[in-house]
Amino acid sequence: MLLLGLAPAAHGGNRTGRIFTGDRSGDFLFAALHRGGFAAQPTSISRDDGQRLTDCFISAAVRCAPPANRPAPSERDNCLPWASAELTLLDRLRVIVCLGGFAWDAALRLHTLVGSPPPRPRPRFGHGSEWSAERWTLLGCYHPSQQNTFTGKLTPAMIDAVLGRARALAET
Repeated sequence: MLLLGLAPAAHGGNRTGRIFTGDRSGDFLFAALHRGGFAAQPTSISRDDGQRLTDCFISAAVRCAPPANRPAPSERDNCLPWASAELTLLDRLRVIVCLGGFAWDAALRLHTLVGSPPPRPRPRFGHGSEWSAERWTLLGCYHPSQQNTFTGKLTPAMIDAVLGRARALAET
């Protein structure tokens, strides 16, 4: 499974060197990954904290923390080949969990970038959305940002359900 996010957070992954590490989004995400059996421990505070992922890789569509957390189209386009190169290394990849609409769009662009035709009609993002292609299945999940977790738009039960579905798809 690949968890695809937007970009490293300025005060989280950009600071610590590990995506979703050292910020509240990461606290929420790693707790869920641990509950789902994908992470060795429920927290991720630094690169050398002993955290280990199993059957899971975390990446971002954009490689640098963008101003105001809104990447420009040029940033998105310049970073897409890096994500594509990572995909070639993940030869057992079966599921991409897209953390937010930006990641969903990036995953659809990656699908086309690796030589597959663009999907018609274009699948829409939503929490729990699912779209299957020949190489992998995309699952939509609201991003674990504080805006979503503090307001209840994304709850632990909701992310657990998406990760459970991802595990089921990955094992088929």
